[in-house]
Parts: sequence; C-alpha cells; structure tokens
Amino acid sequence: MELTVWGIITALFVGLIIGALGRLVVPGRQDMPIWLHMVIGVGAALLGTVLARAVGIATVTAGIDWAELLVQVALAAVAVALVAGFGSRRRGVTHR
Repeated sequence: MELTVWGIITALFVGLIIGALGRLVVPGRQDMPIWLHMVIGVGAALLGTVLARAVGIATVTAGIDWAELLVQVALAAVAVALVAGFGSRRRGVTHR
C-alpha cells in the first residue's frame, strides 16, 4: 500500500464522515464537541481499514467497500458511545 497525499486527504475526509455516522448511530444525546467526533471518526476509519484488510474483507466488492465501511462505522459508534459515557460519568451526570 502506497501512502500518498491524496490518500491521506481521502482518509481524513472519510474519517469525518465516519465520525458523523458514528454519532448518528449512537442513541441519545452525546455531550461532546464536534471536533472530538471527527477525531474519533478518523481513528475509526484508519483502524477499520486495518482490521478489514487483516480479516480479508477489504477487497470483497468492486468500488465502494461496503463491508469495510460497516466496520468503520461500527468502530466509530462504539468509540463515540464509550467516550460519551465516560465523559458524562466524569462530570457527574446521572441517567434516568
């Protein structure tokens, strides 16, 4: 895999979208700044790509890799839920 400037820009752009999708998948209100969702999305996109390639599902379909995208969104949703839950407990917010 060759790392190019366009590859990095694409990864960042896809990561922003993944972060937004991860935010939408998690139910309830997340009291987190949008930049944190973006950072989580970029991390989930990169980790999802690595996991999808390791398992062998990254090249299943031609064009958009839907399986890889699903892995990335799932990772982003889990990360958003963990960070939002940790942050709310840290601030003393109780859920009813």
